[in-house]
Amino acid sequence: MDRRRFLSVAAGGAAGAGLVAFLGCRNGGGNGGETIKIVSSLPRTGSAQGQTDTIVNGIKLAIDDYGGKVGDFTIEYTDMDDATAAAGKWDGPAEAANARKAVADDDVMVFIGPYNSGAAKVSMPILNEGGVLQISPAATWPGLTKKQAGDTSGEPDIYRPAGKVTFCRVCPTDDVQGPLSADFAKQTLGAKRVFILDDKELYGAGIAGLFQKRCEETGVQVLGREGIVPTQQTFSEVASKVAALKPDLVYFGGTTQTAAGRLIKDLRGAGLTCPVMVPDGCYEQAFLDSASARDLANVYATIGGTDPSLLKGAGAEFVKKYKEKYKKDPEAYAVYGYEAGKVFLEAVKKVGKKDREAILKACLGTKDFSAGAVGTWSFDADGDTSLQQLTISKVEGGKFVPQKVVDKK
Repeated sequence: MDRRRFLSVAAGGAAGAGLVAFLGCRNGGGNGGETIKIVSSLPRTGSAQGQTDTIVNGIKLAIDDYGGKVGDFTIEYTDMDDATAAAGKWDGPAEAANARKAVADDDVMVFIGPYNSGAAKVSMPILNEGGVLQISPAATWPGLTKKQAGDTSGEPDIYRPAGKVTFCRVCPTDDVQGPLSADFAKQTLGAKRVFILDDKELYGAGIAGLFQKRCEETGVQVLGREGIVPTQQTFSEVASKVAALKPDLVYFGGTTQTAAGRLIKDLRGAGLTCPVMVPDGCYEQAFLDSASARDLANVYATIGGTDPSLLKGAGAEFVKKYKEKYKKDPEAYAVYGYEAGKVFLEAVKKVGKKDREAILKACLGTKDFSAGAVGTWSFDADGDTSLQQLTISKVEGGKFVPQKVVDKK
């Protein structure tokens, strides 16, 4: 299913949310044309939709801040789906098709997305060859932007066939989240013996590996590590195995879409009462809805950056605007949708012309950016944000309740 939502966000039109076709003319990259297009590619089908709804809303709020126009250019936005109904999550061919469409449309100056690191591996080379700026609000695997110690896969160069950086992200990466989560498990929760599970996907297995590495470095015993098959009907066998080892904590590297809720339910069913920790792929309402309050008792979840409830200043103003417009609280990644939109639009404002290369250069050169909602930050040479925070929350009363915010030293 390729469900595309066309939104006209010209001045005065953003609040209407009507579905209209694009009106912009095509342009080869010079000063001509009156339309600049933003496209996003996110899983809009399946259980991630609640989280991606808020990312899309964040992008739309950023466009609202400019009245739908930057200089002489009308900003138009297309919300593209990279998921399929059959998979219930992101799909490689859908992500690739979205990237190719973006490259082929000369009015498209930025591709915001994807949500999943695995999907980024698909779209990054296509957009890189096409010279299209890509800003992810949520893909956190470090290898997308920098070489990992001991890695022989060729990351990140394999995603840069044109030999230059075109991908950047406004969210902290897993090399912040994984190690700091392990530190919290040891120092705050007192875990001495842990068991690690993952979903065998790039993001889940990757962050589980980073968690494991820090545990081993700090003397926390890793009792074992296993990958699950998310499509299994039950995880009772592995749950019984883990429970028999009596760990102080279980860490799951995965997402709501890769069965985090069902896995925790089976772990509790096997008699395991110790803390369970999950990463930002579970930091969403869909995860809270995926298991009972009893199953989710003593569950901790992490999110790169700051939970929306803790934002101050411009961040608090963003939350206020979001609640006023959408009549509900933003989920954790809404602010990164907003940040992605803002940093792009500020680059367009700075350049003052419709030119992919110039806008790309201006955006990647962003330093001391404070026009968004998450504080002051810069892009480094790899396209990563200088923000290095992690919020650890506990599930209480059907909500994520922040326990601690830590910074990478």
